[in-house]
Amino acid sequence: MVHSIRAEWFANIRPDLLAGMVVALALIPEAIAFSVIAGVDPKVGLYASFCIAVVIAFVGGRPGMISAATGAMALLMVTLVRDHGLQYLLAATLLTGVLQILAGYLRLGSLMRFVSRSVVTGFVNALAILIFMAQLPELIGGTWQVYAMTGGGLAIIYLFPYLTRAVPSPLVTIVALTTLALLLDLDIRTVGDMGELPDTLPVFLWPEVPLNFETLAIIFPYSVSLAMVGLLESLMTATIVDDLTDSGSDKNRECKGQGLANIASGLVGGMAGCAMIGQSVINVKSGGRTRLSTLAAGILLLIMVVFLGDWVAQIPMAALVAVMIMVSIGTFSWESLRNLKTHPKSTSVVMITTVIVVVATHNLAWGVFVGVLLAALFFANRVAQYKHVTSELNQDGTIRTYQVVGQVFFASADKFIEFFDVKEALDKVVIDLYQAHFWDITAVAALDKVVLKFRREGTEVEIIGLNEASVTIVDRFAVHDKPDAVAKLMDH
Repeated sequence: MVHSIRAEWFANIRPDLLAGMVVALALIPEAIAFSVIAGVDPKVGLYASFCIAVVIAFVGGRPGMISAATGAMALLMVTLVRDHGLQYLLAATLLTGVLQILAGYLRLGSLMRFVSRSVVTGFVNALAILIFMAQLPELIGGTWQVYAMTGGGLAIIYLFPYLTRAVPSPLVTIVALTTLALLLDLDIRTVGDMGELPDTLPVFLWPEVPLNFETLAIIFPYSVSLAMVGLLESLMTATIVDDLTDSGSDKNRECKGQGLANIASGLVGGMAGCAMIGQSVINVKSGGRTRLSTLAAGILLLIMVVFLGDWVAQIPMAALVAVMIMVSIGTFSWESLRNLKTHPKSTSVVMITTVIVVVATHNLAWGVFVGVLLAALFFANRVAQYKHVTSELNQDGTIRTYQVVGQVFFASADKFIEFFDVKEALDKVVIDLYQAHFWDITAVAALDKVVLKFRREGTEVEIIGLNEASVTIVDRFAVHDKPDAVAKLMDH
């Protein structure tokens, strides 16, 4: 127990605290921007980011991952806030948390194993593109000072590690460019221009909404969407951080942790949130590994905006743009471009389609859904091809043995039927299924069809070699071995 606590919290103290500081600084403008998107006061996003980060540090399933208010969640809230106001958003946030906890107990986090690597790669690349696109409003039409500061920031980020890795280069970039902007009194956009920072600590706040079915009918559709997108983004991000840190995570615990964090956020006047791939990558790249980095990010965020707001407001946006461009470059899987030549075409199509859908819709859920669906269709088609049937005729030409190899299911059932010559004049047919597997009722119906066609021609049929799983489904749904059912089919 003591070893586990040390490993999860205190195995990497100094890098974790420094990484948490970088993340906290980068969280501030994003939280404000997401609040603007959702149509709420900036403090709603900032309080949410503080609260979610702190709670998830203790109850999440992926140490070192950053969760806070996100753009994907903010987009889902716009209509609710516009039509019903902030109080209904807080109520929806609480219900979102409850649904996510329920998902954790139902072990829905285990469904991540059905998401193929090509979908994850597409998801990562799409997010990298979206992160970069989100920086363009700060760059397009900007002054030469903005471009110079951004370029200088990128130079520090990539060159400073050659001098020392004791301090994260993104933190050095933010401090150096802020100092330079203040000394030269540069007229460039700052964090303070994004919105007013709160000057008080969050307080307990129960949503002022009627507790009735009418309220539930209003918030439930939004809560379901928020819960699904939040879990999807969190679990995908957890998978990515697993890869970056070469370690594992508890996906079902993460589901419950996200739920608890969102409930806590709703109770302090914050909006629903989830894991953030950009901030998680910043954390990992800056040296953050344990839960302490996530906790530090949340606590330092609150300290900065409430007690050091005047200083934080002076940070030039160009410095944070440089950090986020670094994140987008580091997040994008450049290897996936080289793999387009060598990987199977179906894998590349899934990856590219996931990227296109996510970037076009700005909806991560749609992109992943389409990617998983495509991957499943390609897989089914591929498995359906791994099947063949050979046959042997005995010496006197009266008995033919068919040997079936492969998977028989809805995608291969028709091809299975085509292999049999039911018109051949035989006394008996043996269907050898030792190397075959029947997966669904479509496969069972195909077997029925073959057997009954042979019998109509007066040919005896013997089936051998069914494995235990196939026997279970064939015994339950097949009709060729049930005389009454066969008689009815023959009558028709």
